[in-house]
Amino acid sequence: MAKPIMAKATAVWLVDNTTLTFKQVADFCELHELEVQGIADGDVAAGVKGFDPIANNQLTAEEIEKAEKDPNHKLVLKFNAAAVGEEKRRGPRYTPLSKRQDRPASILWLVKFHPELTDGQISKLVGTTKPTIQALRDRTHWNISNIQPIDPVALGLCKQSELDAAVQKANAKKAREGEVMSDDERRKLVSTEQSLGTEAEPRMPSSIVGLETFSLTDDREEKEEEAVPDADTFFNLPNNDTDEDED
Repeated sequence: MAKPIMAKATAVWLVDNTTLTFKQVADFCELHELEVQGIADGDVAAGVKGFDPIANNQLTAEEIEKAEKDPNHKLVLKFNAAAVGEEKRRGPRYTPLSKRQDRPASILWLVKFHPELTDGQISKLVGTTKPTIQALRDRTHWNISNIQPIDPVALGLCKQSELDAAVQKANAKKAREGEVMSDDERRKLVSTEQSLGTEAEPRMPSSIVGLETFSLTDDREEKEEEAVPDADTFFNLPNNDTDEDED
C-alpha cells in the first residue's frame, strides 16, 4: 500500500480527530503500533501539527467512517493520478556527505572482485559517475595510491541483496551472450566476510615502479660473510721492534 505524505503528521491528526484503533492508524501511516500509542500519550511527535488527510485529498470521510465502524477494516489511500511513479528512483543513488569519501574504495572493490558488473550497475549501487569508475579501472584516479578496496556493503553504501541481484543479472547477461566466466574471474568472487579479512595490499610509489629487482650492491658481496674477530685479536697487539734512544 502507498504511504501518505507527511505520515507522522497524518497519524497525529487521525489520533486527535477520529476513533480509529492504533493498529489502523499504524497500518495506514506505515508506523509501529507502539509509536502511534506514543503519539496518543504525548510522548512521540510532541509539537507536530496534525495534517488533515481529507483536506489534502488522501482520504475520504466515508472511508474513515467505515474504518471507525469496523476495527478490522484497513484504510485505503485515495488514488491520486499525479502521484503515480513518484517513488521510483531516478538517476544515481543519493549518498550522504559523510560516506561520499568512501565511494572510491567501494568502486575499486567492485571493479576488482566483480569485473562482470557494468559501469551503469556500479553507478546505481554506490551512487557515482562513469568517469570516476573508468579512472579507477585504469588506475588513473588522482588518489589511487591511497585507496584500498573495501566492500560497499560493509561501508553501508548498498545492501547485500542489491549487490547479489546486480551480480546475478550481470552473470545472466554474460550467459545469454555466450560468454563464460574465466577461472580468474571466479576466484575474484568473494564474500563480504572474506574481503574484510584480507590483508591490505602493499603500496609502491609510482616513481619506483619497475625497479623492484634493481640493486646497488653486488650479489657476490652479499653472499660473503664477514669474519667476526675474536677477543684475542684485540689484546695481542704487535710488538714494537724499534728501540728507544738512550740518553
